Amino acid sequence: MAGDEHEETWDEFRELVNMKPGDLEKWLDSEQSQSAGQHVDGGESTGHASGRRIVGIMHARKGDLTDDDYRHMRKVIGYIRRHLAQRPTGDVRDTRWRHSLMNWGHDPLA
Repeated sequence: MAGDEHEETWDEFRELVNMKPGDLEKWLDSEQSQSAGQHVDGGESTGHASGRRIVGIMHARKGDLTDDDYRHMRKVIGYIRRHLAQRPTGDVRDTRWRHSLMNWGHDPLA
C-alpha cells in the first residue's frame, strides 16, 4: 500500500471504529461478545478475533503499523460498512447485529 492509501485507510478506520480500546476490550470479555458472530468448529468467532486485533492496532503507534495491519483495517472498514447497510428495523440495542458490529469495534448506538 502506498502512503496515500495508508492515510485514507487510517482516516476511515478511525471514523468507523468508534469504540475506545478499553471499552472494546471490556466488551470482548463479555459473554454477549463471545456468543456473537460465526464460529468455526466451536472456536472463537471471526469478529471476536478481529476485535482483539483491532485493540492491538489501536494501541500501536501509527508509524509502527505494517501493511498487514492496514489490510486488516480495510477488512474492518468493509465489514462495518456492509453491516451498517443491513441495519434491521426496530430497537437494535440487544441484537446479534449490534453485538457483531461491536466485536469489530463499532457500536451503532454510540
